[in-house]
Amino acid sequence: MASVRALIVSGYGINADEELGHAFTMAGAQAQLVHAADLIAKPGLLAGAGFLAFPGGFSFGDHLGSALVLANMFRSSMEKDIRSFIADGGMVIGICNGFQVLVKMGLLPDLDGQGKPEASLVHNDCGHYLDEWVDVRFEHDSPCVWTKGLSPRLLPIRHGEGKFVCTNADTLKRLEKEHRVALRYDGRNPNGSVNDIAGICDATGRVFGLMPHPEASIHPEAHPYRRRGIRGGLGLDLFQNAVAWRSKAVSSTS
Repeated sequence: MASVRALIVSGYGINADEELGHAFTMAGAQAQLVHAADLIAKPGLLAGAGFLAFPGGFSFGDHLGSALVLANMFRSSMEKDIRSFIADGGMVIGICNGFQVLVKMGLLPDLDGQGKPEASLVHNDCGHYLDEWVDVRFEHDSPCVWTKGLSPRLLPIRHGEGKFVCTNADTLKRLEKEHRVALRYDGRNPNGSVNDIAGICDATGRVFGLMPHPEASIHPEAHPYRRRGIRGGLGLDLFQNAVAWRSKAVSSTS
């Protein structure tokens, strides 16, 4: 059976597209980089794809706020297409700047399915850009199919606006009650995110956003503890989880 196809959004200052494509390829998917303008002009490119991935970077330089311009472009041009893609079983991931795109588009957390922005990523409490490795743990009661069964580990972060916040207390309560939090910072919260939240998913568990970069931790040579023993694994198994789940879903319907 042909491998499932992953569309990786590129262009406009996105800079982790090749890393993310490499991670999907290593996990067994067929990665295809597509410029954001081309995808917006030809939303039919989504047809037959299993994944839509928004990588990290600094889309439009984050000059008007992190990912705000790119989020508005997709929201105004192809939100219906992306929602149809998800409804048909498609999977979406947003990492760092990509996570910011998803929350500012209203695709996450999307508690009522209305597409209203209910959360955001704002400036780190420390007041400056962070580029380091942090401990994270995965919430096993979350419906997120990307993170099922993963053990705690170190993952890299690189962001200036990574503090996760909700629009109000009720939104946060629902996120927790519905187990939408997929992973948290473990022990030390580097950016001040509410409830140590590092990533969330939608109700299906197939739309997932996170600030840490699992695609930057797929080779042991890149890990800071490579000579002292890597505990908890790398970031590749997150993509392997998703590719295996999507491949199984496709097989069951074919």
